[in-house]
Amino acid sequence: MRWGVCHIYASYNDTIIHITDMTGSETVAVASGGMVVKADRLESSPTASMIAAKRAGELAKDKGINGVHVKVRGPGGHNGPNNPGPGAQPAIRALSRVGLKIGIIEDVTPIPHGGCRKKGGKRGRRV
Repeated sequence: MRWGVCHIYASYNDTIIHITDMTGSETVAVASGGMVVKADRLESSPTASMIAAKRAGELAKDKGINGVHVKVRGPGGHNGPNNPGPGAQPAIRALSRVGLKIGIIEDVTPIPHGGCRKKGGKRGRRV
Protein backbone atom coordinates (compact mmCIF):
# COMPACT_ATOMS: atom_id res chain seq x y z
CA MET A 1 0.00 0.00 0.00
CA ARG A 2 1.55 3.31 -1.12
CA TRP A 3 0.10 6.34 0.60
CA GLY A 4 0.04 9.95 -0.51
CA VAL A 5 -1.46 13.18 0.79
CA CYS A 6 -4.30 14.91 -1.04
CA HIS A 7 -4.44 18.65 -0.34
CA ILE A 8 -7.85 20.06 -1.26
CA TYR A 9 -8.12 23.86 -1.28
CA ALA A 10 -11.79 24.76 -1.62
CA SER A 11 -12.67 28.45 -1.79
CA TYR A 12 -15.82 30.06 -3.17
CA ASN A 13 -14.00 30.85 -6.44
CA ASP A 14 -12.10 27.64 -7.22
CA THR A 15 -11.22 24.17 -5.97
CA ILE A 16 -7.64 22.92 -6.25
CA ILE A 17 -6.72 19.25 -5.74
CA HIS A 18 -3.01 18.59 -5.18
CA ILE A 19 -1.74 15.06 -4.50
CA THR A 20 1.77 14.69 -3.07
CA ASP A 21 3.87 11.93 -1.52
CA MET A 22 3.75 11.45 2.26
CA THR A 23 6.35 14.15 2.96
CA GLY A 24 4.38 16.69 0.93
CA SER A 25 7.49 17.76 -0.98
CA GLU A 26 7.03 15.74 -4.18
CA THR A 27 4.01 16.56 -6.34
CA VAL A 28 2.27 13.57 -7.90
CA ALA A 29 -0.81 15.15 -9.49
CA VAL A 30 -2.55 18.53 -9.65
CA ALA A 31 -5.97 19.47 -11.01
CA SER A 32 -8.33 22.37 -10.41
CA GLY A 33 -11.90 23.36 -11.19
CA GLY A 34 -10.68 25.95 -13.68
CA MET A 35 -8.88 23.27 -15.71
CA VAL A 36 -12.06 21.31 -16.42
CA VAL A 37 -14.79 23.92 -17.09
CA LYS A 38 -15.04 26.73 -19.62
CA ALA A 39 -17.06 29.33 -17.66
CA ASP A 40 -15.35 31.19 -14.80
CA ARG A 41 -18.43 31.05 -12.57
CA LEU A 42 -18.40 27.23 -12.59
CA GLU A 43 -14.82 26.83 -11.27
CA SER A 44 -15.92 26.28 -7.67
CA SER A 45 -18.96 24.13 -8.48
CA PRO A 46 -19.32 20.61 -7.05
CA THR A 47 -19.37 19.15 -10.57
CA ALA A 48 -16.08 20.81 -11.54
CA SER A 49 -14.39 19.64 -8.34
CA MET A 50 -15.59 16.07 -8.94
CA ILE A 51 -14.12 16.04 -12.45
CA ALA A 52 -10.86 17.60 -11.23
CA ALA A 53 -10.56 15.10 -8.36
CA LYS A 54 -11.22 12.23 -10.77
CA ARG A 55 -8.45 13.50 -13.07
CA ALA A 56 -5.96 13.95 -10.21
CA GLY A 57 -6.87 10.57 -8.70
CA GLU A 58 -6.31 8.74 -11.97
CA LEU A 59 -2.90 10.43 -12.42
CA ALA A 60 -1.94 9.40 -8.87
CA LYS A 61 -3.03 5.80 -9.47
CA ASP A 62 -0.90 5.64 -12.61
CA LYS A 63 2.10 6.67 -10.52
CA GLY A 64 1.50 3.91 -7.98
CA ILE A 65 -0.35 5.65 -5.16
CA ASN A 66 -3.39 3.73 -3.96
CA GLY A 67 -4.28 5.46 -0.68
CA VAL A 68 -4.49 9.11 0.37
CA HIS A 69 -4.80 11.10 3.58
CA VAL A 70 -6.98 14.11 2.83
CA LYS A 71 -6.23 17.63 4.08
CA VAL A 72 -9.10 20.03 3.39
CA ARG A 73 -8.38 23.75 3.52
CA GLY A 74 -10.70 26.73 3.28
CA PRO A 75 -9.44 30.28 2.58
CA GLY A 76 -9.14 31.12 6.31
CA GLY A 77 -6.80 33.84 7.51
CA HIS A 78 -8.00 37.00 9.21
CA ASN A 79 -10.54 37.99 6.54
CA GLY A 80 -11.38 34.88 4.53
CA PRO A 81 -14.24 32.55 5.41
CA ASN A 82 -13.14 29.71 7.68
CA ASN A 83 -15.38 27.10 6.11
CA PRO A 84 -14.33 25.35 2.89
CA GLY A 85 -16.22 26.04 -0.35
CA PRO A 86 -18.84 23.88 -2.08
CA GLY A 87 -16.32 21.69 -3.90
CA ALA A 88 -14.67 20.03 -0.89
CA GLN A 89 -17.02 17.10 -0.20
CA PRO A 90 -17.67 16.10 -3.83
CA ALA A 91 -13.88 16.03 -4.37
CA ILE A 92 -13.38 13.53 -1.52
CA ARG A 93 -16.26 11.42 -2.80
CA ALA A 94 -14.78 11.39 -6.32
CA LEU A 95 -11.36 10.33 -5.01
CA SER A 96 -12.85 7.29 -3.30
CA ARG A 97 -14.86 6.46 -6.42
CA VAL A 98 -11.68 6.41 -8.51
CA GLY A 99 -10.47 3.59 -6.25
CA LEU A 100 -8.12 5.40 -3.87
CA LYS A 101 -8.33 4.30 -0.26
CA ILE A 102 -9.03 7.28 2.00
CA GLY A 103 -7.24 7.41 5.34
CA ILE A 104 -7.43 10.43 7.64
CA ILE A 105 -9.54 13.44 6.65
CA GLU A 106 -8.48 16.60 8.46
CA ASP A 107 -9.19 20.31 8.26
CA VAL A 108 -6.07 22.47 7.85
CA THR A 109 -7.72 25.88 7.36
CA PRO A 110 -5.40 28.59 8.71
CA ILE A 111 -6.84 30.13 11.88
CA PRO A 112 -5.52 33.52 13.05
CA HIS A 113 -4.26 33.91 16.63
CA GLY A 114 -4.59 37.65 17.16
CA GLY A 115 -2.69 39.16 14.21
CA CYS A 116 -4.13 41.89 11.99
CA ARG A 117 -7.31 43.79 12.73
CA LYS A 118 -10.44 42.58 10.93
CA LYS A 119 -11.99 44.85 8.33
CA GLY A 120 -15.39 46.41 8.93
CA GLY A 121 -14.56 49.34 11.21
CA LYS A 122 -15.17 49.99 14.90
CA ARG A 123 -18.85 48.96 14.95
CA GLY A 124 -18.57 46.05 12.50
CA ARG A 125 -20.23 45.71 9.12
CA ARG A 126 -23.73 47.19 9.30
CA VAL A 127 -26.19 45.50 6.97
